[in-house]
Amino acid sequence: MRAEVLKGHLDGLMLAALEDGPLHGYAVMEALRTNSNGTFDLPTGTIYPALHRLERAGLVAGSWSHKESRRKRVYKLTAAGRRELATQRANWQEFSTAMSAVLHGDPSWPTPA
Repeated sequence: MRAEVLKGHLDGLMLAALEDGPLHGYAVMEALRTNSNGTFDLPTGTIYPALHRLERAGLVAGSWSHKESRRKRVYKLTAAGRRELATQRANWQEFSTAMSAVLHGDPSWPTPA
């Protein structure tokens, strides 16, 4: 899937990828690819600028890791990032429910329990 299709949703996806613990950029790419069954196969040119933007916004914190004599930048969620992820999830739930209702042509869809 092209990155343009994800506009407005990429930040939430990346925050969700980091929810279980710190990852380096390539591992974020792999998590998105794996968790979406290959649908979100995004290039490094999309992932790294987004990580830097999230870091500048205070939603993730980056630090250098020195494993196996290689230096890697590792990113983890901040408290603000966890709050933003919760907001993104709530917004997505509202949006996807409304979209489904419109696409199914039934404002009551899904039927209340």
